[in-house]
Amino acid sequence: MTPSFWKNRRVLVTGGAGFLGSNLCHALAAAGARVTAIDAMFEDGGANPRNLDGAGVLLVRGDLRDMELHSLARGTEVLFNLAAQTSHMGGQKDPVADININAVAQVRLIQVMREAAPEARVVHASTRQFYGRPLYLPVDEMHPVNPPDANGVSKWAGEQYWLLESRVLKRPVVSLRLTNCYGPRLRIRDARQTFLGIWVRRLLEGDPFEVWGGSQLRDLAYVDDVTEAFLLAAEHAADAGVNGQVFNIGGSPPVSLLELAHMVIAANGGRGSFVTREFPAERAPIDIGSYHADDRAFRRATGWAPRVPLEEGLRRTLDWYRDRLADYL
Repeated sequence: MTPSFWKNRRVLVTGGAGFLGSNLCHALAAAGARVTAIDAMFEDGGANPRNLDGAGVLLVRGDLRDMELHSLARGTEVLFNLAAQTSHMGGQKDPVADININAVAQVRLIQVMREAAPEARVVHASTRQFYGRPLYLPVDEMHPVNPPDANGVSKWAGEQYWLLESRVLKRPVVSLRLTNCYGPRLRIRDARQTFLGIWVRRLLEGDPFEVWGGSQLRDLAYVDDVTEAFLLAAEHAADAGVNGQVFNIGGSPPVSLLELAHMVIAANGGRGSFVTREFPAERAPIDIGSYHADDRAFRRATGWAPRVPLEEGLRRTLDWYRDRLADYL
């Protein structure tokens, strides 16, 4: 991050009270940006009103599908677009609502930005989910897109609408396809945001957690590293080779879920236990198996690299929640 780039810059963050959005808001405000966060604060989403405690940003509660956006978008210099429905099973159960949130609402936001902030840079939060079950590892940006569920289809549509803005209207747009992210402010009351959330809760409450399968590989990204990727993407958004591109964002070297289970127990001082089980019948068809990202393109383009080792990130995460557990259940 280049602090001088952000000083007094007007920034809009959709999904700003969620896990990634709130961490980004804290970093932006600390760098001197003037930040407005929008969040619908859905009960089944990742937003938590405590996530923005001490951030010094303006939080506007509203749904991108129907709220008044022009006054909030006017004068925006950078938009970080993180508002989304993230539940895989939620998308399967109600695909109409899913596509309204992840695609239709994105088109509405795009139209508002054309009118109110036509010069703004945009960094769109995307997902490795599009690739489906990988044909090869690590997965680079040339891997075929084959979404495994309705949620993946809707989010891919939203991403593509934003990339059209770059191709057709020459707006600086970058899309970051993220791997599993973790860290402070993650939803931990259940597994709706990521499986690691419920693992953290169970460990801190002294209960066993469940590992589904166990042999699948994952490359987890600590939230501070992800935040840095967002900031660098915005700073370089107008550069040739960055504008209009999609980039994979990975994390620590891949580990199996069983290895991860032992690591998170070690990060908890050796306290905790887990049980293994097969995937539930309704989840097995949309499981993607092993995944880890080839993110060399983004590293070359921006100089980014993850800095927080997995063991350290797990320890920081557990420590952060110890005194805040009641606020996140």
